[in-house]
Amino acid sequence: IMDPLLCLAGVVVTFLLWIRIKGLDYVIVHQRWIFVCLFLLPLSVVFDVYYYVRAWLIFKMCSAPKLHDQRVRDIQRQVREWKKDGSKTHMCTGRPGWLTVSLRVGKYKKTSKNIMINMMDILEVDTKRQVVRVEPLANMGQVTALLTSIGWTLPVLPELDDLTVGGLVMGTGIESSSHIYGLFQHICVAFELVLADGSLVRCTEEENSDLFHAVPWSCGTLGFLVAAEVKIVPAKPWVRLRYEPVRGLENICKRFTDASKNKQNTFVEGLQYGRDAAVVMTGTMTDHAEPDKINRIGLHFKPWFFKHVEGYLKRDQDGVEYIPLRQYYHRHTRSIFWELQDIIPFGNNPIFRWLFGWMVPPKISLLKLTQGETIRRLYEQHHVVQDMLVPMKNLQAAITHFHQNIDVYPLWLCPFLLPPGRGMVHPKGQEEELYVDIGAYGEPKVKHFEAKASTRQLEKFVRDVHGFQMLYADVYMGREEFWEMFDGRLYHRLREELGCKEAFPEVYDKICKSARH
Repeated sequence: IMDPLLCLAGVVVTFLLWIRIKGLDYVIVHQRWIFVCLFLLPLSVVFDVYYYVRAWLIFKMCSAPKLHDQRVRDIQRQVREWKKDGSKTHMCTGRPGWLTVSLRVGKYKKTSKNIMINMMDILEVDTKRQVVRVEPLANMGQVTALLTSIGWTLPVLPELDDLTVGGLVMGTGIESSSHIYGLFQHICVAFELVLADGSLVRCTEEENSDLFHAVPWSCGTLGFLVAAEVKIVPAKPWVRLRYEPVRGLENICKRFTDASKNKQNTFVEGLQYGRDAAVVMTGTMTDHAEPDKINRIGLHFKPWFFKHVEGYLKRDQDGVEYIPLRQYYHRHTRSIFWELQDIIPFGNNPIFRWLFGWMVPPKISLLKLTQGETIRRLYEQHHVVQDMLVPMKNLQAAITHFHQNIDVYPLWLCPFLLPPGRGMVHPKGQEEELYVDIGAYGEPKVKHFEAKASTRQLEKFVRDVHGFQMLYADVYMGREEFWEMFDGRLYHRLREELGCKEAFPEVYDKICKSARH
């Protein structure tokens, strides 16, 4: 037993000496995979096990609703104390910036009064009313694990395990079923908030309706979300998924639009691998699977999903597979879409997948916590993470703009229905409209890429076609441009009425780069 231990100790000492000589910054930037594989992957597993066991125990013992009321009272107490102390600074949640899924680390946390909100439980599943009541820090991995085990699911279940209900309500969320149900906000039926004066308010379409419409996209600047009621629908165990390679930009846009308009498709998604090459996927839920076409894509040794899909494009052939529902929902989780290939270049290698795939992915929060200024600067200048929402009729022009300004592939294409409304995000007219989310994640290949200038070009195009930019990403717009993109009329009126101006920053000041320095 001693020999292997001595060898391991020798390797560790050599590694630490190498870090000492080269410097930690050098190793974390140029050989980041070493740090991720040795430290972050095991840590991520510990995180996951802890939260999974905790959630399971709390739900089984039914203690969550009792604890919930107590936690709400604690938030109210903190807000009233802030008011009693003279409301000197703005308030924000006490959750550390590195724990969020956004790549941005908000500087406002250091200068604001941090209100501690430790609320991460599923409170109740009401199958009669077909709603689930959840706390803001409950995440999608938790929600799917519980709901699918009892035969239910969310109509819109955003992709990554770590996305929280609070983030999806206050920001936004989308999935390949959004062409039927809309964004995550459109499947929510009630929000419970603690307001700037410490009062607890419930808002729905009928009760406090203005606040109900203003909360989505407000990024926590109207009050603290303490619970949300979200619609649920019956689930089936399998997804029958059809892969269709398409060539030529015009053909891609036409085929994708037709698939998105077809309500027979429960799921529609496109992965674009080049300007003129894509795979369009359409899926339906089903009770039974053809045994020879089953693909359990969530197993740790399976190829990353986007690489698996690319195989259909390379072979230039259609295909049909049956995928377990929960594994379909989290199909991009293991590779964080395709971001993990830049962090662990050999991550999709079969040997790595077999030996270590069960530990993947590293927690995005831990990646942020350990990235340091050097990597943050490099990421900012040489890496794009953006989701732009544009009307489906402008898809071809949008992809052309993405190609000219950043040239990042694959692109994620996800259709969604945008109903009319009076909040920050709605179509121009009074009719519902089909939109598409274009997600660009990776290293730009254009020679003239400059983060601010290139992103501003995209932002201008999106504003001009009455589109929207997801606010988790880097936003370079000026204040006027921002409020040209988003409808701020209801939002500003409510901030005035509810006394939010001294309590919370304006959403622009909280998320835009030009306002955060």
